[in-house]
Amino acid sequence: MVEPRPLHRRRSIRLWLGAAWIALLFFAAVFAGALSPHDRLAQDLMLQTLPPAWLPGAEPGYYLGTDSLGRDILSRIIYATRPALIVAIVASTAACLFGSLLGLVAGFFGGWADRIISRLVDIWMAFPPVLLSILLVAVLGPALSSVIIAIAVIDWTRFCRVVRAEAMQQRRMDYVDSAKVAGYGTLRIMAREVLPNVLPAIVVLFSLEMGIAVIVEAILSFVNLSISTDDPTWGSMIAEGRGIVHQAWWVLVFPLTCLFLTVLAFSQFGEGLKERFDPVMR
Repeated sequence: MVEPRPLHRRRSIRLWLGAAWIALLFFAAVFAGALSPHDRLAQDLMLQTLPPAWLPGAEPGYYLGTDSLGRDILSRIIYATRPALIVAIVASTAACLFGSLLGLVAGFFGGWADRIISRLVDIWMAFPPVLLSILLVAVLGPALSSVIIAIAVIDWTRFCRVVRAEAMQQRRMDYVDSAKVAGYGTLRIMAREVLPNVLPAIVVLFSLEMGIAVIVEAILSFVNLSISTDDPTWGSMIAEGRGIVHQAWWVLVFPLTCLFLTVLAFSQFGEGLKERFDPVMR
């Protein structure tokens, strides 16, 4: 009888598989020029909707086939990792910093600061996030910077609510009272005592937020509200592939698979980090 794998081994596998896919994405984004077999923008109508290399009718060098304009799908997928990761990193960092700061203040001080910040979060979360992001990008104009601003403006509330709840729990701990008795200032207690214990929750939420940011960027590029140039994005490739899925399924399936694996990798990576570094779960 085969014994099941220990729980800590399954957690480690999940962590490292997520980290491996994320590392592969960063490698592809940095070295896209060297990895891409063809020009991502080159069109050739004589090569339109070529199947992947393992199917009949394929052409040498077009490993994942071509789209309706004869552009190499593999090259476009590789280059599309750049805007996806830029949005994920920059937008998530901005939302994390702003939301975590407000959440820490609300949870640690309580009182009127908590009431004001909590009401602001409630009002902000009353708006549908996807519709609000589309509205913001439509007002700012299609651009990668507009997508980043829209995601950061909308998703800071996620961090604020989670960090507020964690900070409220931590401020009741004995080590906070001991720090006050020792004469430590408020800012020092928040930065050196409370924040390290809240950090595991922030790390997990940050990883999840990066996956959410990738999805939002794909949605906006799906409706042509992301990059204003002809550079590829996973969302625009999915939008194109949806229209010809019955004639050339690979145009839709490959970028959709990359999007799914990326979101899954960020999620599993964040959960793995929490299970490894959270002292309670250890």
